Amino acid sequence: MLNVTKNHYSYLVFGDLACFLAGLLFALMIRSGGLPRLVTLELHLFPFAIIFIIWITIFYIAGLYDLRTIVFRDTTIRQLINAQLVNSGVVILIFYFFPAFIIAPKTVLLFDLVITLVLLFLWRSLYVKSAVKIDREEAFIVGKSQVAQELRDILEKMPHFGLSIVSGLSEYVGVIIVDFGDPNIESQMPELYRRVFSGVRFLNLQEVYEQVTGRIPPELISERWVLENVSLQPKPIYTFFKRAMDIIIALPLALTSLLYWPLIYLANKIEDGGSLFSHQTRVGENDVPIHLLKLRTMSNPNDSGKWGNGNSNKTTKVGEFLRRSRLDEFPQLWNVVRGDLSLIGPRPEFPDPVGEYEQRIPYYKLRHIIKPGLSGWAQINQIENPHHSVDIELTRNKLSYDIYYIKNRSLFLDLKIALKTIKTLLSRVGA
Repeated sequence: MLNVTKNHYSYLVFGDLACFLAGLLFALMIRSGGLPRLVTLELHLFPFAIIFIIWITIFYIAGLYDLRTIVFRDTTIRQLINAQLVNSGVVILIFYFFPAFIIAPKTVLLFDLVITLVLLFLWRSLYVKSAVKIDREEAFIVGKSQVAQELRDILEKMPHFGLSIVSGLSEYVGVIIVDFGDPNIESQMPELYRRVFSGVRFLNLQEVYEQVTGRIPPELISERWVLENVSLQPKPIYTFFKRAMDIIIALPLALTSLLYWPLIYLANKIEDGGSLFSHQTRVGENDVPIHLLKLRTMSNPNDSGKWGNGNSNKTTKVGEFLRRSRLDEFPQLWNVVRGDLSLIGPRPEFPDPVGEYEQRIPYYKLRHIIKPGLSGWAQINQIENPHHSVDIELTRNKLSYDIYYIKNRSLFLDLKIALKTIKTLLSRVGA
């Protein structure tokens, strides 16, 4: 597999940590008028070490360790400024209100935040330039399928993967990516076999595609693929901790959400006199219907996913606020506590669209072999999602992310989705 991805994360994390440490050191030097004394360093290192861990987490949530941050510089700058503003708020909150972390003088904090931001800009700019100009290893893709062509386009546009895609085999090719599902490559097998003895690395196209895109294209899925890659064998440790985390996180949030329900109820009565809740039937694990509870956002609260005819069903003014703030989703936390949903999993759909999708999209039923979730891999990765309509192409693409999650689900992947979901909620975007 590609090692560049892991190296990318490591370089950025250690580079950011170096900026944090250098920023602190320079701040202390400015405040002290020279090199700080050892006792001063010891006083600051422990509390700032805790802060640095929090900062790295916030950077991750903000998307500053995504591979796309190398390509889209404007996005990176905006993300960096926003994340550092949040970091500033965190450090001020902790150092001013938690006695164990109180440090004087407070000017050290100001110097540290300003210097660190400057260093981060310089470091990230340098990394972007070096990554784009990296001496890439020549790679050749064997296969003419649509997936193979798509991978070619991706790798050519994203130099930070460290591969330069060439049009033909030569003595300089160090990596060969093979589409083993393409029956037309059999004639090339003898030549590929000879390359084994010249030190060439062979990679499976499907595995590389998964790593690069985070999805499994529907074109590659077959009965054989399902049998080889989708396992429903019990995972007792994973299942236990996943359920434990569902309850530990969902129950306190669900109880807290009860505080604002009376206010929403009153606002609904003032606006249109309608109900507080929307009761929706969705398709759950093993095609078993589940009944979700949401705060009402539409004039017709229970339209079974048909979304009314024409303009007959509209979003209320209260509903617009609830949707923007995501408060309308909070009652579903009680579904998580009850066990209908998990915090992480494929988002459950209405029965009628599911019936159509199962007829028109091969292997769509696969997304129902595990428990659905409030948020999922598709929600944080797919930019455009089908919303209030039946859309075959968008749903087919969404399925490719759902199946990736089903194949690779783990506590680490769940944590990654949870952190990305926090970013989505804070930026008020998503599906």
